[in-house]
Amino acid sequence: MRKLGLIGGLGPGATVQYYERLAKANPGEMLMIHADMDHVRCAIERNDLDGLAAYLSHLVERLAAGGAEVAAISAVTPHICIRQLEPISALPLVDITKMISAEVRERGYRRVALFGTRFVVETSMFGLLDGIQVVVPPQVDAVHDCYMRIVNGETEPRVTLSRIAHALPVDAIVLAGTDLALVYNESNTDFPHVDCVGTHVRAILNALT
Repeated sequence: MRKLGLIGGLGPGATVQYYERLAKANPGEMLMIHADMDHVRCAIERNDLDGLAAYLSHLVERLAAGGAEVAAISAVTPHICIRQLEPISALPLVDITKMISAEVRERGYRRVALFGTRFVVETSMFGLLDGIQVVVPPQVDAVHDCYMRIVNGETEPRVTLSRIAHALPVDAIVLAGTDLALVYNESNTDFPHVDCVGTHVRAILNALT
């Protein structure tokens, strides 16, 4: 198997989810590097996509120097610069946005809403879900606030998000924030959904073989 280089730390809880799921599949050797969340967040808030791509490509170079052959980022929001990052990346990237788009199509969902950061929700995942009707919830601020509280370790916001999910006129909710895997799983999610962490991890494992 090829060696994986994982960019983590965005946030740490989701990184743990990735590691646990990947390790359970016995993927062979794997390297991880912890990104500077504040640096990434500030670049996104400034809309400095070239600067963010340059920073992430530097992390990929360090992973490649350690022997990694495939790279992935364990967060959705940093993929806002994926168009800028792919041409300069030292390693092939397993792009979570492509994987989510393929999963939505495969399941036959025509109309979806996204749960995650404001940057993901308001831009319909950066306009990368071509041909899929994405409904932007009127409760964008509440969704963003709930998500960030989950990133910071709270679990109560799941109740609010679930209530919003049931009220939206969509076929499914895309859990488009990797930290949502900390509070949602198959046993406690009572609405149609796409688990972006599970989708991404499966794609990563396929890329390693």
